[in-house]
Amino acid sequence: MTEQTFTAPLETLRKRIHEATQRLLGDTIGISDDDWNRPSRLPGWSRANVATHLSANADALAELIDEAIAGRTAALYPDEEARAEGIERGSSMTGLELQICLDTSAGRLERAMDAVEDWSAPVELLGRQLTLAQVPMARLAEIVAHHLDLDCGFEVGRLDSVSARWLLQWASFRHADDADLPALRLESTSGLTADLGPDGEPRTVTGSDAALWAWLIGRVADDELEGADDLMPALRA
Repeated sequence: MTEQTFTAPLETLRKRIHEATQRLLGDTIGISDDDWNRPSRLPGWSRANVATHLSANADALAELIDEAIAGRTAALYPDEEARAEGIERGSSMTGLELQICLDTSAGRLERAMDAVEDWSAPVELLGRQLTLAQVPMARLAEIVAHHLDLDCGFEVGRLDSVSARWLLQWASFRHADDADLPALRLESTSGLTADLGPDGEPRTVTGSDAALWAWLIGRVADDELEGADDLMPALRA
């Protein structure tokens, strides 16, 4: 059975992906070779590691789309060892090479999405049976999260309200049954609510869509929210 999550207007979502990609490329163009190999906000990852991971994600999603169009099912990352080696390869690349990888992989994914005629085709994504319609949202979440990780001037406050709401909905779907979380109720100032974690009396955490999303994926301090106290969800690569 194919599991469904929220849907978003595809044309608008793809526009947000393009805008997020261009914003990232604009922020990273000035990073020097030395600075690319400095630590990112992801523990143990350099900026170059983050960039090659983001490029590999675009390539993997494009391949996933190609396989679905051909009527085949493939895993997003079928070889974890090769994935890890690809991330580490970024350490030996120049800033220009990393920038080219980010740009060309994003272009490949865009062309793959252009070729989709049936967005209801099933795919295996995030350990679930979803549809191709969920792939663009998965990509937007990757771009924005890892733009934060690159620590090159982009912060949560730069998110537009539409993207922030979609990101919070997506993260809430992904982590609804996360065993690492206590029972939680997220209450956004936008009116969006979501229940996560196991059954039980939930702890209510309140904040903006953008702050709740960033907190849920481990990228903002709990003092930016109400009710988070000392709870900090795991930072997710």
